[in-house]
Order: sequence, then structure tokens, then C-alpha cells
Amino acid sequence: MEIKLLKESDGVELYRLKNSNGMTATITNYGARIVTLCPFDKNGNAVDVVAGFDTPQGFMGDNPYFNAVIGRVCNRIGGAKFTLNGKEYPLFKNDGNNHLHGGKEGFDRKLWKAYVNGENLTLEYVSSDMEEGYPSTLAVKVTYSLDDENGFNVSYEATTDGDTLCSLTNHAYFNLDGDFKTNHNHLIFIKSHQISDIDAELIPSGKNTDITGTVYDFTVPKKLGKDIKADDKYLNFGGGYDFNYILDNDGGIVASAYSSVTGINMDVYTDRPCMQFYSGNFLDGLQGKKTYGHQSAFCMETQGYPNAVNNGYPSIELKKGEKYSAKTRYVFSIK
Repeated sequence: MEIKLLKESDGVELYRLKNSNGMTATITNYGARIVTLCPFDKNGNAVDVVAGFDTPQGFMGDNPYFNAVIGRVCNRIGGAKFTLNGKEYPLFKNDGNNHLHGGKEGFDRKLWKAYVNGENLTLEYVSSDMEEGYPSTLAVKVTYSLDDENGFNVSYEATTDGDTLCSLTNHAYFNLDGDFKTNHNHLIFIKSHQISDIDAELIPSGKNTDITGTVYDFTVPKKLGKDIKADDKYLNFGGGYDFNYILDNDGGIVASAYSSVTGINMDVYTDRPCMQFYSGNFLDGLQGKKTYGHQSAFCMETQGYPNAVNNGYPSIELKKGEKYSAKTRYVFSIK
């Protein structure tokens, strides 16, 4: 794999990853974001399948976390507070009464230190004690690579000097058609029979809901738009899909998406127990590389259990002396 620094301006860098097949990805150290991700379609043309902007600087304006690393804690924390070791920690409320994706200025808004590490691009960030309300200093490392099987690989590591919380993801917005007009025609598979029970503010309760045979069930692949407008409680809460799927994870494919327009298929592998499937319900016409209207892209955000600090789900605490690690792989092919 070839890695090249393409641009640098005032500390903002843009790197290109290229595998032996000619597939490319570009990464910026601002928010450790994916700027472009370009597999080939059925006609041999490179197609950029992620939302965003033409330059790293474009991501510095308001946008819905386009393709960024999210931390310290991805997803929502109900009531914007948690208790750790008997002490309550208030957090910034940036989603109604709740805390979302790390707060007012999460990892998506930070300049990371980037360097080439063999055939990997590694980005590092040190989050100081009490940054965004989280205790202890957290040292985070994210590594991207692009292999010759057209797999785009993301791995995370983190250590802390004291007990804290850590649950990381990448908030990539995909449209395998490449035109970002609608996501409804994508064929979606998710290997899951349960989603997290949520309230009207999309806060997981810690209980799971069986979705077998319901509008939320993607164990038999179906078009994303098939049931998205169904009059059902959770879909009404979210305005579409915006749910934590508890993965039936045996080490194989946990999710996939397919575009009949381009022939591009994307398979998702991860060691995470959960995945937030989001159908771009809050996209509102933002202009970037394309115009990103309502439900023009989707996200498959692999993650730990959401709101786990408040609802009894398996812990996302990271203790002093422990090491956080997580891996996700997106493999592109033509079908």
C-alpha cells in the first residue's frame, strides 16, 4: 500500500492511501476524518462513497460529524451525566437534555497527530483530564489501512492514567450509488435480532427489543426504504432508522450494503458488540461534495453498548492500567 501526504496547511494535513488495485482513500488529521473513499464500480470507475467536503477545511464548519472519529463516548448519554466511582460527572447538553458524541467539542473537532507507520496511517490524540467533563487523561490512537482485498480497516487503541469512559466509532456517511440522492434503494443486511429499547429522545433503556419479522429486521436483505415510512413507534421516534443493533457477531460479516446502480457491495466486520444503523434522518440539504438531503446517506457505526453508564448495559468504563482496543473493517467488492 502507498501512503502519501498530499497537502498541509496550518497544521491541517491530507493523506492519500492507495492499494495495489488502485483503490484510494484520503484522510485528514482534523477529526481523524475520512475525506474520500473510492472503490471501483461495475464499469471500473472510481466512486467516492462517503459524504463530506472537497477539502479538510470544509469539515471545520457545521456538519453532522461527517466521517469523523467520535469520542470519548459515541452515541447518547441520557441526562448528560454519569456516575463513576461514586462521583457524578455532568456533561455538556448538545442533544436536548442529553449528551451526544463527545459533547460540545469532541474528538471530531480536534487536530490529531498523524504519521505513516509502515503500511498504516496512524493518528494520535491526547484528551486531557476533565475535557468535555470526562475524568482522567485519555491517550487515543486510530489506525487506518487499505488492503489489497479492498478492505478499509480502522483500529482503535486507548489508555488512561485514571478510570474514565471510552467508546469510539467512526461516523462515516455512505451512499454506494455515489450520487447521494437517496439511500432508499440500497439493499441492507444486518446480522441482528434485537435492537436497544429507546424512549422518545432516542435514549437506550438498557433493555432489548426482539425485532424478528418486524420493520427493523434486516436479517433477510431488503431495501432500506422498504419499511422506513412505516407507522411504528421507534421509526416515529427517529424519523427513520436510528437504532442500536445488538449484533449476532460470530466473527463474520455483521452487516452489508449493496447498490444496484454501481454494483458496489460493502461488507462490515467488527469485534464490537453493537452497531448504530442510521438512515440520515437529520440531513437537511447541506452542500458539500454533493447536496446531502434527507436520507441521502446511511451510517453503520460499530460501537460498544450505548448509554451503558446509566442503564446497566455491559460497561464502557476504561480503568487505569487497562487498554481499550477495537477493530472494524469495510470490504468493497462488485456483485
